[in-house]
Amino acid sequence: MQDQFVELLRHGEAAGGACFRGGQDDPLSPAGMEQMTRATAQNPGWNAVFSSPARRCHAFAQQLAAAHDLPIMTLPQLSERHFGAWEGLTANQIPAADLIRFWEDPIDYTPPGAEPFASFRQRVLGAWDAVRTAGAAYPLVVTHGGVIRVILAEVLSMPAAATILLEVPPACLSRVRVPPSPGRPSLIRHGCA
Repeated sequence: MQDQFVELLRHGEAAGGACFRGGQDDPLSPAGMEQMTRATAQNPGWNAVFSSPARRCHAFAQQLAAAHDLPIMTLPQLSERHFGAWEGLTANQIPAADLIRFWEDPIDYTPPGAEPFASFRQRVLGAWDAVRTAGAAYPLVVTHGGVIRVILAEVLSMPAAATILLEVPPACLSRVRVPPSPGRPSLIRHGCA
């Protein structure tokens, strides 16, 4: 049995600028589309595409899959964490004390009406298992920064609280090697193209 390689691609800049947009379904901005195009210009041999259903991921994933004649699967579990009352707000629009609590304790502090981190993590790791067991030797996963942080923290055996320390900028591309069992996945590359 051979190693599997999984590439994780965060969507590019979304229309409306930087904000807590978990469930808010904004499309990519023109700059975000260009970021995604640059990040995927060198196809290393992907043989499947998995995508979050959010427009900022799925529209580009469909376009890429069609251009390379690849099967595409939409996984709702690859959606970003929902931020409840913070949806659509910039960091400056959130009370400073609440934002500090969130940055200092992202696991136990849940913004009002938001998806608890434990539920989000469980959902994302279910998607990670689905991608790894789908039979694609080299899938591309088009998703969100929070999703990628959870997956990379799992691969690197980092404590859940450390996920917030992983920088995942727009159109960031990460490659993970998944060896046959009993081998453990490892991070090969992480960053912008």
